[in-house]
Amino acid sequence: MSAGMRLTTLVTAICVSLGAGTNYVYSAYSPQLGARLGINHTKLNFIALAGNVGVYSSGPIWGRLIDVRGPRIAMAGAFFLLLIGYGGMKHMYDTGDGASTITFVLLLVFGYMTGSGGNAGLSGAVNATAKSFPEALRASATSLVLSGFGLSAFFFSSISRILFPGDTSSFLLVLSLGTALPMIAGFFFVRAVPPVEHDSAESNGQGDVAYGRTSDVEAPPVVVGDGSRTPLLREHPNSPLGHGHVRSPTTPAIEYIPEALAAVELSPTRSEPSRSIARSLSRARSAKERSVLRPGLIEPNIYGRALWCTAEFWLLFVILALLSGTGLMYINNVGSMAQALYSAPSTTEKTIGYESYQATQVSAISLTNCLGRILIGLLSDFMSRPASSPAFCSFRPLPRSAMLVVVSSLLLLSQLVAISISSVENLWAASTLLGLSYGSIFGIYPTMCIEYFGLAHFSENWGFISLAPMVGGNVFSVAFGRNLDAHSDSASAPALTAPASAGNECTLGRACYVDTLYLTTVGCLVALGMSVYLSWRDRRRTEGAEYEPVDVQSDEESEEED
Repeated sequence: MSAGMRLTTLVTAICVSLGAGTNYVYSAYSPQLGARLGINHTKLNFIALAGNVGVYSSGPIWGRLIDVRGPRIAMAGAFFLLLIGYGGMKHMYDTGDGASTITFVLLLVFGYMTGSGGNAGLSGAVNATAKSFPEALRASATSLVLSGFGLSAFFFSSISRILFPGDTSSFLLVLSLGTALPMIAGFFFVRAVPPVEHDSAESNGQGDVAYGRTSDVEAPPVVVGDGSRTPLLREHPNSPLGHGHVRSPTTPAIEYIPEALAAVELSPTRSEPSRSIARSLSRARSAKERSVLRPGLIEPNIYGRALWCTAEFWLLFVILALLSGTGLMYINNVGSMAQALYSAPSTTEKTIGYESYQATQVSAISLTNCLGRILIGLLSDFMSRPASSPAFCSFRPLPRSAMLVVVSSLLLLSQLVAISISSVENLWAASTLLGLSYGSIFGIYPTMCIEYFGLAHFSENWGFISLAPMVGGNVFSVAFGRNLDAHSDSASAPALTAPASAGNECTLGRACYVDTLYLTTVGCLVALGMSVYLSWRDRRRTEGAEYEPVDVQSDEESEEED
């Protein structure tokens, strides 16, 4: 029964994420929006940034709400925000009131709503999936959900291109309805179905208090000497903790009632079980004290102010700001890049309009974005597991942070390729590399967030880390827009086979934007260096070079000592 519910949650979560990632399709209609309303490239970038700000600034809010109340409220909010956001953009496009201040402000508001709504749906889907699968499969399961987020742009742009070719108004209508309706399914079917791995361990006579990761649903029972299971704490109406008291599931039971250890040891009727319980609780307390130093014993539970005081948080934050900022800049402006390359003087005659090249870039980024999210999850799960085959017994597991080195290198390569491209026909190569690396970023980061800071407050913590793309995306995207506007020459713009634009095209080809690519290349180099340092730091920690190992004795050894 639980397996079927878990599968239903996974499939529905993928559908929800498919409707939540339409911010990546912005470059497919932004030039037409600017042409219709007379908006220059800098303002178009601000509209794109409003969507990105909606995604990332709402992260902590949605995350906290989902951690406390579950995903249903977030799904309902996503439905209304996406429906109104894209519906409002369609209305503005249809009326074509021009580049007035009110029009621009309303577009900013609608862009923010689409971003916030998409993030609400994705956060609920990822949270429920992460809590429904054991650690060994968690990265793979969440990467499948996140792959739908990356595939969203290709899915909706393909529908529009097949059913409504060249009709931007109908495209916006498809976005309005197609993104909102999956959230209704998510409202009813996306829910956390806790894994049963700790239950099967108990049936084999192994308790989870000292040796494994605890469930995020209920406090694990304590295994006593005769094989029975006795909950350490029971709810009582007169308990000072009360029924509303909720503690982290990763907190050892000894910290609920500090006197429990002594009370158990003094029990005259069950002395042998008491000593077993005492030893388990003592180990749990020792392991918890070192869980931040030696990951893998008891799942950490870091949140709130403590989160902002950890070095790992700031390393992850800055790396994500640089990498995702580069990706967002490219994704939001690849349509303008294609237009600039198309408009440049060329000796070869172009037989198709620049809109076809725009669609090619969106499809390439979306498909490889999806592929990157799947591959990085599978690869990180494989590389972080101990070798189970004798043929690979010499293989030492790598920390998941090592995957950031791979991702940073791919993104750096995409920028170098983009710098070298001077023909619109070859732009797909840079788009493919960028989509693969950008998808890999968000395929691995949620799992790393859980590994460093725990599952109990995952959505809240991930919401804070998700503020990073808002910083990097703002800096790089605004720089791109200003650079492109500075090189624009409306007087010399040739007539395009596509609909007329706002009259501010740049006809210099690669020179219109290459300075911004130099900036993002430097950012990727810095992120690569920080990723190497984080991976080296985690590897040293895993190997125990910095901290002594936790001494966990077996019951038999402890009884012999007694």
